[in-house]
Amino acid sequence: MRHIGDDRLPHDRGFMLWRMNKPTPQLLQSIDTWSEALLLDDDVTGPIKPQTEQAIFTIIAKENGMIAGAEMVNRIIEKYSSEIDILWYVKDGEHAHKGQEIVVIIGCKKTLLLLERALLNCLGQLSGIATNTAAWVNESPIPLACTRKTIWGLLDKWAVHLGGGLTHRLSKKDACMIKENDISSVGVEQGVAIEQKINSITRHQIAAFFTIEVRDISEAIIAARAWKGREETQKCVIMLDNFSPARALETHELLTAEGLRKYVLLEGSGGVEYSQLLEWGGKGVDVISTSLLNRSTTPLDLSMLVEGA
Repeated sequence: MRHIGDDRLPHDRGFMLWRMNKPTPQLLQSIDTWSEALLLDDDVTGPIKPQTEQAIFTIIAKENGMIAGAEMVNRIIEKYSSEIDILWYVKDGEHAHKGQEIVVIIGCKKTLLLLERALLNCLGQLSGIATNTAAWVNESPIPLACTRKTIWGLLDKWAVHLGGGLTHRLSKKDACMIKENDISSVGVEQGVAIEQKINSITRHQIAAFFTIEVRDISEAIIAARAWKGREETQKCVIMLDNFSPARALETHELLTAEGLRKYVLLEGSGGVEYSQLLEWGGKGVDVISTSLLNRSTTPLDLSMLVEGA
């Protein structure tokens, strides 16, 4: 739970997935879910019986990028094979250079050929997200978070975290978010609906933090006033949906003038483009969220070479 005066943004939930350079039980559960689905497509449904023929598999980066998914590769090999040795030269969250060896895997040739597609898919897709996120973070003057729009669920958010971005909430139970459709469904005038929604949320429902989406400046002010009235010790996140940097700055200035700014965090979201990131500097928002961190990516180009052991 984030309280007024804390430095860490509530959108920073990566510690729920990755601690001490290891996956948490929550992330491991997601890894198992997705890896089982990927391997089922290759008709791999359980541990593979090893054979005597051994081979050396080397995965090489064909372009520069950040590696993500190494622990997923380890987990897949651990669950589906035995007596296989793995040596990582580039680990999760580290940069690889074009032509660099990332990992060497030594073991049963048949087993590794059956796992090859899944291993490369996982490592390539997640590394692509981490690489893209790192590029956005390096360009942005303020913190960046992904959204709930994902391709591989928590795996996307893990890769964003490794790339230096913020995860936002991990599930609906992790943090409470009131979206435009939630407000419209109340059936009353928008401003009244915002007040009603904010006042009806219990502290248990808030969980890690509370976010409400607004469409214009007047709704942002209504939301801030309602949150102030709750006398909470944590800040409300007001998501400025499809606001330009100029409108976001105006919102910040009006909230400051009314003495409301200290009760809220402002999140710019919707229509954010990489080419316009620098425009958000000094515009009063605390964080930007965009699904482009993880959904506009291409996998990192990797290749796997095989030689006899």
